[in-house]
Amino acid sequence: MRYVALLRGINVGGNIKVEMSKLARSFESAGYTDVTTYINSGNVVFTATEHRAKLIAESIKRKVATDFGFEVPTIVVSADALKSIVKAIPSDWTNDDEWKTDVCFLWEEIDDQSILEKLSYDPEIETMTHLPGAVVWHVSRANQLKSKMVKVVGTKLYTQMTVRNINTVRKLSALLD
Repeated sequence: MRYVALLRGINVGGNIKVEMSKLARSFESAGYTDVTTYINSGNVVFTATEHRAKLIAESIKRKVATDFGFEVPTIVVSADALKSIVKAIPSDWTNDDEWKTDVCFLWEEIDDQSILEKLSYDPEIETMTHLPGAVVWHVSRANQLKSKMVKVVGTKLYTQMTVRNINTVRKLSALLD
C-alpha cells in the first residue's frame, strides 16, 4: 500500500538537518520500497506491506532516531486518505502571492471537529475546515498576520500537527500514483 510520511520539523529553521537522499536510504533499509522524497522538508512517499499507518509512523520514528540520532515526530497518511483530503479542498484554494492555503495534518489525539474551536479562527477573515486527519486553513495574504492561527505557533497544540502548503500536498498526492 502507498503512503506518505510527513516528518515534522525536518530542515526547517536549520534545526534538524537531514539529507533527503540519506532519509530515502533509511526508509529503504527499513524495508520500504518505491521510496521518493519531495522537497527538502521531510516528505517521503513509499510503499509498505503494513496496513496500519500508526504502526508505520512509530517504526519510521525509531528508524530515524537510530540512523540520525534524534527523534522526529512523524505522521503517516495513506494514499486514499491523502487523496480524500485533496479532493475535498476547492481547486481554487492556492498558495501564491494572493492566498495562503495550508493543510495541518493532525495527530490522532486532536483529530476531531472540536479542533476548530481550539484553533479559534476568525471566520470574518479566514476559512478553516476540519477533514479526517487534517485542518485546512485558507486566508488572503493581506489578512494572514491578522489571523488567530499565527498565535497557535509555539503552543502545545501546534506540536501535535505538521503543516504543509496546498501546493506540496497536491504534489505529494500526485506522487502517490
